[in-house]
Amino acid sequence: MKEFYMHPTSIADENVWIGAGTKIWHFSHIQSGARIGENCSLGQNVNISNNVKLGNCVKVQNNVSVYEGVELEDFVFCGPSAVFTNDLTPRARYPKKHKYKKTLIKHDASLGANCTIVCGHTVGEFAMIAAGAVVTKDVKPHALMAGIPARQAGWVCECGLVLDEGLRCTGCGKRYRMENGALIPGGGFPETEIS
Repeated sequence: MKEFYMHPTSIADENVWIGAGTKIWHFSHIQSGARIGENCSLGQNVNISNNVKLGNCVKVQNNVSVYEGVELEDFVFCGPSAVFTNDLTPRARYPKKHKYKKTLIKHDASLGANCTIVCGHTVGEFAMIAAGAVVTKDVKPHALMAGIPARQAGWVCECGLVLDEGLRCTGCGKRYRMENGALIPGGGFPETEIS
């Protein structure tokens, strides 16, 4: 019995590693050298290129190509039709021959539908990239990025909700504080009702 599920319409080349509990749906292609962690979900028409590494519990929605040079850490979410690049100066006549710019998406980051991540950058842990945004620079952990080019529009909690002006999550109540320009957990205790 296979430890992962792959739909019969999908293809895995030789020399790939797919972790237990991973599900790969219709018309997807896993290319040679790719490593996909455990309990991942790859939607319809997903391409994982040569030598790409996906961590555990990564969710890649429909119509996403993760190109060589891109790495997704654990619990990354890629919305439908999110776009990665790996070459800042592409030419059909002059291929780069596996010399691509590196792009790192840190753990628990979320990439919205139809966003574009221009290569050579790092998206920090728990960052949230809005649908349709175009990322052209490194993204801080917990940053909410929106627009073209993407600019920071706020901060997000580990749970994904936008923090209020006091750096408190309006959903789970977790608090944060700024330290040396970085958002870190621990700005106090969540508010509780006193009876």
